[in-house]
Order: sequence, then structure tokens, then C-alpha cells
Amino acid sequence: MTNLTTTRPALHKLPSLGSGDDRLRLFAGSANLPLAQEISRYLGIELGPMVRKNFADGEVYVQVQESIRGCDVYLIQPTCRPVNDHLTELLIMIDACRRASARQITAVMPYYGYARADRKTAGRESITAKLVANLIVQSGANRVIAMDLHSAQIQGYFDIPCDHVYGAPVLLDYLNDKKLPDLVVVSPDVGGVARARAFAKKLDDAPLAIIDKRRQAHNVAEVMNVIGDVSGKTAVLVDDMIDTAGTIYEAAKLLRKEGARQVYACATHAIFSPPAAERLSSGVFEEVIVTNSTPVRQENYFPQLRVLSVADLMGETIWRVHEDTSVSSMFR
Repeated sequence: MTNLTTTRPALHKLPSLGSGDDRLRLFAGSANLPLAQEISRYLGIELGPMVRKNFADGEVYVQVQESIRGCDVYLIQPTCRPVNDHLTELLIMIDACRRASARQITAVMPYYGYARADRKTAGRESITAKLVANLIVQSGANRVIAMDLHSAQIQGYFDIPCDHVYGAPVLLDYLNDKKLPDLVVVSPDVGGVARARAFAKKLDDAPLAIIDKRRQAHNVAEVMNVIGDVSGKTAVLVDDMIDTAGTIYEAAKLLRKEGARQVYACATHAIFSPPAAERLSSGVFEEVIVTNSTPVRQENYFPQLRVLSVADLMGETIWRVHEDTSVSSMFR
């Protein structure tokens, strides 16, 4: 895993590209327009004009409304809820740019949907993480920029370059500013140990604890016990996403039972399918810290929620890819 950093990358304000570099073009799908606008402001480039609409039967129509012949095009579109609509829109955007003779097309995916099925755990299952990667490649993308993939091996599912960006620096900055005492970083399951260990290392080598759980069905988690000492400590639960919040909610209740003084939840992707908001606002968490990689609906806001922006991080990544400079150095 790429090393994370406790400070934000050396972000810089970019010069106006109107006179110096006309090849870089930025377009946004409908999935997370506020984030795309923030990225646009960081880069100093206006979002390109694009028509997006649906026919009466739900079919998606996309038309790029300016010439992009010979340009390097970056399409910002997380495949969040409704996942199928936003994925289809991304594929059509890529195809439209390919047919418009774009020189290079990069799919910028702050959230990569269908990533949880990244291997076969039972007979006759689909590996949707690979299927979606194939669809993106076949539609005409030349590169993918993705944030906090559900598992690192998904990078290898693409037959094109994939730049994997980590949202942890944004979360770490926030936690470091709070100066929380007696920290212990907790992985809500065994599969997230590597992520939690890297997170703990950048919090002054905080101790690590692991929740041992057994999943009985999709979106249903049974928490068993805690491996590690959390008594009297400030526990920080770290995961890549929060969907229904079943796993992280049960983990937090167990940490409280085991004597944790405070419990914080950190995750990059706030999917927040019902009843996530009710669980997260039930009083077991001091704060729930997420990013705006996916939009949080108004009905899912609650007093303990903190939404941090990853726009500068994504904007800097786009600029470095365009300038053929290192992306991984941002996280060392």
C-alpha cells in the first residue's frame, strides 16, 4: 500500500490555462456536480459545456458542445447512487469524447461502484469490479483516476493505467488538528487491517485494534469481539465506505462496551443507504468524518457528521497526470 501522509500535498494554485495549455479539458457528469465545480475552481478551468438528458424511457443522451479534437479530456463522474444510471452516463460520456477525436480520455472516479464484488466467494458469482473495468476500457477510456478503491487489486483489473488516489490525507489533517488524546485506530473487520495500520502509522504510530466479526448476509454484520486494548482510549474506526452503517455501528457499540472513552468514525465514501443516518446519529459516535467523494443527501445530514472536501486532492492529481509528473509522491 502506498504510504500516506499526515499533511496535505504541496498543492499549488495553477495558472490560467486559457493561453498556455488548451489541451486540458474538464467535463462533469451529473453524479457529483458540486465536487466537479470545486475541482474546476482549483484548476482554474471552466467545466466544458455538455448536454445531458434522459429520453422518456430512461435512456441517457450526452452531447459535448465544444470541439475537443486532439485534447486531453477529464470526465468527473463517481458511480454512486443511482449506480446504474451514473455508470451508464460515464460510459456514454467516454464514447462521445472518443467519437469527437479526443487525444486522451481519463475517467475521474472519486467513487468506483460495483467494487465490493472483487473476487468469487461462492460458486456462480459475478466479479463486477472486473466487469465494470472492462466496460470502461471498451468504451474508449485511456486512463482511470480512482479514489480509495474497495481493494487494491482492482487497479489490476484495468488494461489501461489506473492512478489510485487516497483520501486519507484529508481525514488525517482533520484528526491531527483535533489533537485527540490516547488514540487507538480500529479496523472494523480483518479485511481492513492494512488500511487501518497505514492510518495508525501516520497518527504518531497509534496502537491498532481489530474487530472480529462474521457476516451472515450482505449488509448484515455480526460483531464478535475486539482484538486489542481500547479501554479508556479514543477509538477511531477507519473504513473505505459507509453504506448501511451496520458494520461500523455494531463495531462502535462493542468498543463502547469494551470501555472506549470516545468513538470516531472515518470513511472516504459516504454511501449512506437507509438506515445509515439513524444508526450513525444514535449517539455512539462523537463524530462521523467522511469526504465529498459522493454527494450526501440533505436528509442524511445529522449533527455529528463532518464532510471534508477532496477537491484539491483530485484537482492536483489531474494536473500531475496531465503534466506527466508523479502522483504517488503526494502520499509519501
